[in-house]
Order: sequence, then structure tokens, then C-alpha cells
Amino acid sequence: MAHPAGEADSGASRLDFDRRLKLEFHGANVTSDAGLLAYRELDDALGLTALAGALLSDGRRGKNTRHVLAGLLRQSVFGRLAGYEDVNDADRLARDPAMRWVVGGHAVAKQAASASQIGRFETEWLASDENSTALADLSGQWID
Repeated sequence: MAHPAGEADSGASRLDFDRRLKLEFHGANVTSDAGLLAYRELDDALGLTALAGALLSDGRRGKNTRHVLAGLLRQSVFGRLAGYEDVNDADRLARDPAMRWVVGGHAVAKQAASASQIGRFETEWLASDENSTALADLSGQWID
């Protein structure tokens, strides 16, 4: 059957919002960055940070890691996208409901990465030679 608007079904990527997320008004749980949720859904549909997280080398040791590298990368990138220019606001954003959903994983139920965690991620893990090379090649991987 033809599409009612006269358009052909191209099988294009569609956004599929997480049904566990409910938007309600609760005075104590307020976010000013709810628009990030749409960006996160687009990111999931395109697989951009998932691919980046798979290419990054995790230099962390031990079993006490709360966030996967893709989640830390999301928090770093989406924080900049929301207008936070550095990690100074990461402690407040770690408790922000929208940012917790953006990071995903354990952050949804608890909190996202703190300022010190994001600072280490950006200055130590991302700055390593192996990850710098992976980040430089990332745009080509995304295009492919």
C-alpha cells in the first residue's frame, strides 16, 4: 500500500525513545537540558558514540569502574553540546536526570561521572597516544 502522504518507504533510521523514560513534573528533579535526550536518541540510531567507545582503549585498571568509555565520552561531548565548556559543571550534571539518561548504564539509576572522573577521562585516557590516534581516525570511521 502506498504511503498516505505519497512518500515511498525508504527504510530510513527511526528514533525509538526508551519507554522507561517518563517526562513528568517533579519540583526536585528538574533539568534544563531535556533537549539532550533527542540528541541521544539520534546518537543511538546512528551509533556514533558506540563506535567511538569500541575504538577507544580503556587504560583503567581494576574492577571499580562505574561508567564505560562510551558513556564518559557521551557525558563529555553532550555536556559541550549543552553549552558547558569545561568539566567544572560535571558534579552538578552528574545528578541531572537528562545527563544521567544520556550517559546510560549505571548512571540512569545513580549518577553520571563526577568532575574528577571526567577530568581524568579527558586529560589522561583520551590524551593517550593510542586514543589520540583512534580519535583522529574516528571521522573516517563515521563516514564509512
